[in-house]
Amino acid sequence: MTNTTTEIETNTAAGNGTGAAGTAGKSGTAGDSLGGPRMNLPKLAPGVYRAMVALDRAANEGVDPVLAELVKIRASQLNHCAFCLDMHTKDARAAGEREDRIYLLSAWEEATGYYTEQERAALALTEAVTLLPGGVPDEVYERAAAQFDEPQLAQLIGLILTINAWNRIAVTTRALPGVYQPGRH
Repeated sequence: MTNTTTEIETNTAAGNGTGAAGTAGKSGTAGDSLGGPRMNLPKLAPGVYRAMVALDRAANEGVDPVLAELVKIRASQLNHCAFCLDMHTKDARAAGEREDRIYLLSAWEEATGYYTEQERAALALTEAVTLLPGGVPDEVYERAAAQFDEPQLAQLIGLILTINAWNRIAVTTRALPGVYQPGRH
């Protein structure tokens, strides 16, 4: 199970994040803030939550963990999702990702020599799918298709779609960053 789904499960089990004063303080688990001050979406829409958990599990299957974290961080930057940025930068570090690559991710196109061509193609696709500037340009799709076989590309697209959905949940509910700790879920 991925960290995103595990932290939501922690929050749901604890019943945190509901009502006007529903955000718990920084007690050390990601679930304490995922529901956000607006609502605890997993508790109030459990069918939607279960579907997201299933989608998240499926989308992460077979995707390189380092590449997955880079994609999740970049989408979260574009979506201004502080909660997911906090989580996925911590997860990237825990997976052994270098600090300089994390810091330069928002300027990956100018960071020559820091990212592989496969990572660069995945990041370009992440930006196009996240922003949808009139659709995903053919050249962006073709660049990714040249780096990934069809099943890998399908998984990558699923991963991008899923992190965008998680970002929208966290941003909408105003999930609080700072409490997530890798391995404590």
